[in-house]
Amino acid sequence: MTSIVKVQPMSGVFDEGPLCYLLQVDEFRFLLDCGWDENCNQVHLKELKKHIHQIDAVLLTYPDQPHIGALPYVVGTLGLNCPIFATIPTYKMGQMFLYDYYQSRHNTEEFDLFTLDDVDSAFDKIIQLKYSQIFPMKGKGHGLTIMPLPAGHMIGGTIWKITKDGEEDIVYAVDYNHKKERHLNGCGLETIDRPSLLITDAFNATYQQSRRRLRDEQLLTNILQTMRNDGNCLVVVDTAGRVLELAHLLDQLWHNEDSGLVAYSLALLNNVSYNVVEFAKSLVEWMSDKIMRSFEDKRNNPFQFRHVQLCHSLAELAKVPEPKVVLTSVPDMECGFSRELFLQWCPSAKNSVILTCRSSTGTLTRQLIDNSGIKLINLEVRKRVKLEGTELEEYMQKEKLKEEEGARKKAEELLKEEESSSEEESGDDMDLDGVVTVNQGTKVTKHDLLVKGEGKSRGGGFFKHAKKSYPMFPAYDYKLKWDDYGEIIRPEDYMVADKIQDAGDKPQENGEAVEEQDISTVPTKCVKSIQRIAVNATVTYIDFEGRSDGESYRKIISQIRPRQLVLVHGTEEATLVLADYCRITPGIVQEKVFTPHLHEVIDATTESHIYQVKLKDILVSHLDFGHTKDTELAWVEGQVNMIKAVTDTSAKEDEENDEDLLQKMKTDEKMEEDDDSVPNLDPVPTSEVAGHPAVFINDLKLSDFKQTLLQAGYQAEFSGGILVINNSVAVRRTEIGRFSFEGCLSEDYYRIRDIFYEQFVIL
Repeated sequence: MTSIVKVQPMSGVFDEGPLCYLLQVDEFRFLLDCGWDENCNQVHLKELKKHIHQIDAVLLTYPDQPHIGALPYVVGTLGLNCPIFATIPTYKMGQMFLYDYYQSRHNTEEFDLFTLDDVDSAFDKIIQLKYSQIFPMKGKGHGLTIMPLPAGHMIGGTIWKITKDGEEDIVYAVDYNHKKERHLNGCGLETIDRPSLLITDAFNATYQQSRRRLRDEQLLTNILQTMRNDGNCLVVVDTAGRVLELAHLLDQLWHNEDSGLVAYSLALLNNVSYNVVEFAKSLVEWMSDKIMRSFEDKRNNPFQFRHVQLCHSLAELAKVPEPKVVLTSVPDMECGFSRELFLQWCPSAKNSVILTCRSSTGTLTRQLIDNSGIKLINLEVRKRVKLEGTELEEYMQKEKLKEEEGARKKAEELLKEEESSSEEESGDDMDLDGVVTVNQGTKVTKHDLLVKGEGKSRGGGFFKHAKKSYPMFPAYDYKLKWDDYGEIIRPEDYMVADKIQDAGDKPQENGEAVEEQDISTVPTKCVKSIQRIAVNATVTYIDFEGRSDGESYRKIISQIRPRQLVLVHGTEEATLVLADYCRITPGIVQEKVFTPHLHEVIDATTESHIYQVKLKDILVSHLDFGHTKDTELAWVEGQVNMIKAVTDTSAKEDEENDEDLLQKMKTDEKMEEDDDSVPNLDPVPTSEVAGHPAVFINDLKLSDFKQTLLQAGYQAEFSGGILVINNSVAVRRTEIGRFSFEGCLSEDYYRIRDIFYEQFVIL
């Protein structure tokens, strides 16, 4: 690889945390994924913040929290401003993941790290690609192309292939699944052969996966036992990724009369369930070949569910008859409907909880998986409740002050508008205009008739007033607002007031009244407490993660045979086990196997004689460049200077208070700190420059040289591999690639030699 390649993990090494890595190819920097952990720990982003203004592009692999969770915060708060690349399903489902996550956190706590507007702003920067679509980079990335390949695991999941100058490949493949599933094909790694660098994960390196048929049977058995015991089954899934596989499977089971499940209820509960299913219906072309054939032949859409009921709140779920199976988010159970239903249902032995994926260490889901059979657990219970009493009065007082302040500002703006409009009118019209006054109560008054004593009195001017005006009732010109579809309609103008349900008529859920969750229109506060919860329900972990296991990892890497390998995202044990296997087994990895630590910069440059230096302007201005094909070359003689350049800031002393300049200076300082290892190349005095032998640059073929001579009017033909020109000059190429001229010294000899030299860049 003739490029300088460096990898620096921001998070997601030697642990199972969120994935975020900085990849540098020459001067271009990619951010590979931008994940965040379940609790939005900002420690992961401290190091990333230092490099935020150096990032040139972001590549997203999957739409879930560990891969894109921090994107709204990084764009909205840290100021990331560069193109973001993702497949079409990752774009659509990623929004659903973040909408649901934000609402799940907002429902039970004061969440202010990012807003829904930040989510929209981040996704506005995304450039949507299709599989195998080659996209060239611009600017500093000239010569670089990116191409998404299918990765399985989730709809739109991506393996990124980064190519430099059409020769060297860098492959970023994490959390992939090589096996076909009901709604997805396997990954596309079989199309990749011997890349220069492979960045992959070791998440399942020590994990042995059971057969899919056994896992399906275990799921069906668990659900049937729970239903027949008149209990409810909670299936913990994600928002818009793996939930599609499970919802498709369960809907098929319910449709099969022999399964015995038709009599029971099946529901999908999250804040965006309807949108997720609608998007899934429109993304059939991204799914498995079997689903595609079924859709093309019979127009059967597998996500046109016949038995799954879509719910968006606990109040809607309460209307679904019991016993029931509920697919709900969030998978880590740190927030959302999954945590609330777990708190409601776990005390009853009739109920069951099925966990379908392993989340990070420290979450409720991981605690239940690692401590199977646990009966008591301390949990933080968070709720959003209505304000009452003095708290409500204080809140209303603050809101009243805000309204008065807003009314005062509005009145001032209206007064300014009236004054500006009155200045444009004639003096006669000004006298009878409606008068706007602002009293002490910040009320705006506009008289419809002229009142004596108000307004400006007529002065005895020199000129006679010819125009008369009479008092009249006001005629306000209301401005209609329009969008692309016509006049904007306010839905609230057409809403019919719903009948208020009595408290005694509230549906019952496991013997307890379910409170209405619609508290978005009333003042609320968040409360939390630590409670000791009895876990009497059956808790089972069934692997529906959709990832390849350790044995598959080894076979796939052996098939790809990368020149260099970087292992990320896995426990220390799993990472070292896979690294040792790749180092010991001959023929798998040709050169190095890297296992970087957090924030460690690894140099994956394969060529040993490539160095990076900074050229000074005075040196570049004296270079004589020669053109060959698409490149320009020049011979440089300089002296390496390891001393850090001093920035002259004397011209900026008068602008010290400019916040933008200060921010830029801080960014420059950070970039200089990062580039400490890059030396400067200073010019050498002319008297000390030693000569050098001429260097001929071009891979010339004798057949091409023959065509050039024919165009110049010479007779040229091959004889025994030797090019003979005008029967007087012979040109041959030796085995080591050197050219030799033979012939009599004549005018033709020197002209042919000059034409030969023109085919090269001579330095």
